Amino acid sequence: MTADTLVIADFGPRGSQGPRGPRHPGGRGGPDDRGGPGGPRDRRGPRTPGPYRRLLATPGARAFTIGNLLARLPMGMFSVSAVVMIAGTRGSYALAGAVTAAGLGATAVVAPWIARLVDRYGQARIAVPATLLAALGSLALLLCVRLGAPAWTLFVSYAATATTPNLGGMSRARWAYLLDGDEKALHVANSFEQAADEACFMLGPVLAAFLCGTFFPEAGTLTGVTLLVTGALLFAAQRSTEPPPWTPPHPDPHPDPARTRSRPASPRTPLRTPALRPLLTICLAMGAVFGSMEVVTIGFADGQGHRAAAGVVLGLQAAGSCAAGLVYGAVHRQGPVEDRHVWCIAAMTALLTLPLLAAALTGSLPVLACALLVAGMATAPTMVTGMTLVQRHTPPGRLNEGMTLAVTGLLGGIACGSAAGGWTVEHVSPVAGYGVPVTAAAAALMIALVTHRVTHRPAESSNRFT
Repeated sequence: MTADTLVIADFGPRGSQGPRGPRHPGGRGGPDDRGGPGGPRDRRGPRTPGPYRRLLATPGARAFTIGNLLARLPMGMFSVSAVVMIAGTRGSYALAGAVTAAGLGATAVVAPWIARLVDRYGQARIAVPATLLAALGSLALLLCVRLGAPAWTLFVSYAATATTPNLGGMSRARWAYLLDGDEKALHVANSFEQAADEACFMLGPVLAAFLCGTFFPEAGTLTGVTLLVTGALLFAAQRSTEPPPWTPPHPDPHPDPARTRSRPASPRTPLRTPALRPLLTICLAMGAVFGSMEVVTIGFADGQGHRAAAGVVLGLQAAGSCAAGLVYGAVHRQGPVEDRHVWCIAAMTALLTLPLLAAALTGSLPVLACALLVAGMATAPTMVTGMTLVQRHTPPGRLNEGMTLAVTGLLGGIACGSAAGGWTVEHVSPVAGYGVPVTAAAAALMIALVTHRVTHRPAESSNRFT
């Protein structure tokens, strides 16, 4: 009481304001929120949502994420479905492997060109026709196999699927556009996308094998085409979150010669960026890790008499990577991303020795599965930091092309690693084959250490005033 005035002070946390700022507009709290009609006020204050919940609360994020995940799931289905379909009808795994390898090579050539068109004309205008053309290629392959067409038609049909756009790269480009300037949120988004990649490549082969084995050999391809087209159309329909295409600047009627020489009229290709070339080489070495690990694990499981269990064992490695990616995105980052990239590659190199030791010392498939689960935990953090550096060093207006070049490096490395791992398994031993991914990871670590200064200088200059 002060004279004739009654003063009431409420020291409880406010419903709409608190130490962490205003509550999300979609929340239920407010200044007079008492937790229900007549109920007591919640004195603990509003609960802060987790990083991934805040990420997906971005306007339009959930819609394009659902469509993108539907379209990305078939990426792990098509190769397995093609192998099962071709080998089951033609009786030749060599032909099936050659067809999928040809498609991989065509993708390495066509994918950067598609990404450049996406940057120039926009995601929706390029991704939809490119996806439809790739779907027609998959259906043509199915018909050629079904009707007993000549072998060369299989190569041509599967090569047409190379026009499939880099949906993961386009999703990352949307996050970069929506979260421009928010490095912390972009770190969470990259971690989420990497976990999504691991989940798709973990569930895709399992789903394809189940469909082809339970129903008919073409079921995996048909389901993959349906998911790809549906997801791509849903993704492209979200125009509010689509980054604008790069447009050339209007010519200056009175150009300044000095200024014209210092500023290019169009963004240069990512391949001409000095800091990006070592990162693409590291992606090539990382792809060799993945490709050799898959082939060697299949050979080791086959030697133990459990070839059918190889998919489950490899799935555990992907599961470990997926879980580590989600955890890595939620933890607080410390130090420059260049330093974290080197440390992640070093951790990956060290953990990849566990499968080698498990195979050499025990020869047990369950022990190997546990070792792969642990070794996979370094994959996602390494890829997240690598993709972050690719985004940072890619010239403006060429983001899709830069990330597609990174994926192309991974695909090329997978092809080389598969060949090296298969040769080692056949001519030496499956146990010795696990030395191939360790060697590839060590090569990636050496490249990262040697080029650390090259990739570190641009990052320091770009973050000097942030």
